[in-house]
Amino acid sequence: MISVIAGTFLVGELTRPEPFRQSHHWPVDLAISTYAQAAAEIYERDGQNDLAVYTDRLRREANIQIFLFNRELEELSGRRMPAGAPALAQRAFDARLPEFAANGPAPLLARPAITPSGEQYVLVAELPPRLPPPHWYDHALHLLIIILIGASFCYWLAKYLTSPVAKLRAATQEIAGGNLSVRVAPSLGNRRDELTLLGADFDLMAAQIESLLKSQRRLLGDISHELRSPLARLNVALELARQRAGPEAMSALERIQREAENLNEMIGQVLALTRVETGAGELRRNQFDLARLVREIAADADFEARNRNRSVRIISDESCTISATEELLRPAIENVVRNAVQHTAEGTEIEIQLRVGSGVACRNQPAEKPAREEEVDPDSAARCAIITVRDHGEGVPETALAEIFRPFYRVDYARDREAGGVGLGLAITERALRLHGGTVTAANASDGGLLVTITLPIPGPKHSLRTAR
Repeated sequence: MISVIAGTFLVGELTRPEPFRQSHHWPVDLAISTYAQAAAEIYERDGQNDLAVYTDRLRREANIQIFLFNRELEELSGRRMPAGAPALAQRAFDARLPEFAANGPAPLLARPAITPSGEQYVLVAELPPRLPPPHWYDHALHLLIIILIGASFCYWLAKYLTSPVAKLRAATQEIAGGNLSVRVAPSLGNRRDELTLLGADFDLMAAQIESLLKSQRRLLGDISHELRSPLARLNVALELARQRAGPEAMSALERIQREAENLNEMIGQVLALTRVETGAGELRRNQFDLARLVREIAADADFEARNRNRSVRIISDESCTISATEELLRPAIENVVRNAVQHTAEGTEIEIQLRVGSGVACRNQPAEKPAREEEVDPDSAARCAIITVRDHGEGVPETALAEIFRPFYRVDYARDREAGGVGLGLAITERALRLHGGTVTAANASDGGLLVTITLPIPGPKHSLRTAR
């Protein structure tokens, strides 16, 4: 924009009409020479009346007054001449060259002319009055007008060009947040440029991604439902086989039962993941105390962990009310705690901490999107509940910290089913927290073990601190 304004200003200044200076310019001198020759020939051929008609026409069309003198300094058109014109004509006769005078109110230019008969004449032209030199405020006003016009045009042009880009960016963020139904082309209107074509391609890509993901989720759900029926028949057949088989077959039958139970658990987790990704948005949210939910999960996990020479302890919690679907949030937090119990070393304890954060702690966390149209506290995006779950196991390789929340992903050393499960628990946690506007991250503790951090936006600023005993 600055370049456009500067260039326009310079062009305007360089092409600004300038006043006549003390010396005449060659285009003016050439025109006066033509007028002088024509006036002299008209006078000799047609007389004084036609000369007067010619001078009147020049006054109307060119805004120039002309006076024709002979050698006796007589003005031949019979018009009233300005003071100084005869003297200037005499100088032109003597010098036989153009003469210029700028002493009066208007500049005078004298030009000699010789007719075909050999007679000499001098035409004195009264040029338009000299314009005063421009003042500094003329330049300032000129620059101000150019700035206003240039800024308005550049602002409109920038807005016209960047508006589709901003809409594409917003749509990209919506897709990154899980909203695959967003489209850009309807908001671009009737534009017919490359950005509109880009928006159409973006919509096509989003539609294909949405279709593929829906097909994948539908396939997982359908397969999981279909597997439940043969699995139930397998359990019935297993019981019948136990009744008819001898003692030597019991070991094999127990192995079949364990594998069937593992398969049943995996199918249940696949169904839970499908339900979280497709149908959870229709569930109604309610407000409840998150600290109560964490205490219940910790108590259940501690009961199971003590049978394996492990324990679960809440270090501290802050009572805070959140707006969420408890049926989805409970397994999300429970999966993290049970995963920690599964991988912590024997004789160690799982440490759980719940606190309320604000400012930097929640700045990068997405704001909650309520499922119902209700009043939401404006500070909800700036305050969040932070749950940390710490175990004392082997940790996770740095390259796998972000991958453990992907469905069916298991760290290499946890491939065994007894240690690592099927890799769906943390994926369910990530999906459920995302639906609530929260996040989950993992990091290796400095002194060993894995530290999982869960953040959830809270709707109100009021909370009370209570340290667990």
